[in-house]
Amino acid sequence: MATKQKSGGLGRGLGSILPDIDLETVKPVADTISMVPLAQVTSNPFQPRKEYDETALEELAQSIRQQGVITPITVRHMPDGSYQLIAGERRTKAARRAGLKEIPAYVRTATDNQMMEMALVENIQRADLNAMEVALAYRSLIEECRLTHEELSEKVGKDRSTITNYLRLLNLPSETQLALSRDVISMAHARALAGVDDIERHLEILHEVIDRKLSVHQTEQLVKSGKGKPKVAVRRRGDLPETHLAAQSRLKERLQSTVEIKRSQRGKGTLTIAFNNDSDFERIMAIIES
Repeated sequence: MATKQKSGGLGRGLGSILPDIDLETVKPVADTISMVPLAQVTSNPFQPRKEYDETALEELAQSIRQQGVITPITVRHMPDGSYQLIAGERRTKAARRAGLKEIPAYVRTATDNQMMEMALVENIQRADLNAMEVALAYRSLIEECRLTHEELSEKVGKDRSTITNYLRLLNLPSETQLALSRDVISMAHARALAGVDDIERHLEILHEVIDRKLSVHQTEQLVKSGKGKPKVAVRRRGDLPETHLAAQSRLKERLQSTVEIKRSQRGKGTLTIAFNNDSDFERIMAIIES
């Protein structure tokens, strides 16, 4: 029988946020915490968080050297004997830096969909994901679990309009997405820029916003003032053949990063994959080379 949870907001418990999960199946295998070899702990492929502050990681590693890991991570036992992270990626990274060989962990049983949902909810509650990470996480949940925007809003306790606004960020040019993921611009800036369909004009405004450090209101005024300007003929996403569009979508999903394909009428083009830092680059390369 599924464990009953009290209703409420985002922190109301997995049972009410994810009603299809039988919580008896995701309880620890034992009442005690297991010590898991760090060498056997693998990353969560559904982890929405892509960036980690190096200074904060080192501070946590120093704390772990002195006091150990206070809060256990959560993993699931895989058929090959490894332990795949559900929650606790940052603690695991810091424990490795601290030189630990083992880490305390709850071992749970979960399907891929349950694992993705738990990782998403756990990370969103931390409130430190950047807007692009949240958008990618929402898209993964919608596509993998075949949810509507309404169903997703119910699961994560967010308004449907909020879900839609995040997903719209995925249609922005890669340069704008990168600026947003690095907190160079805010989500409100990005929403204003989303109203500019002409790519050249869009990027022109983006650079002006960054160079002049414009406020959101100033950005909105700049967007409005430029709507009467003649548009320059540019190649749009729709000009790509279906095969290229499908490949771009698959790469975005597999790499969990911004991917952009540009192609000339003669078939010549470029494939651009964005990464946020050295760790993200190594993650992407590991996926490509696997």
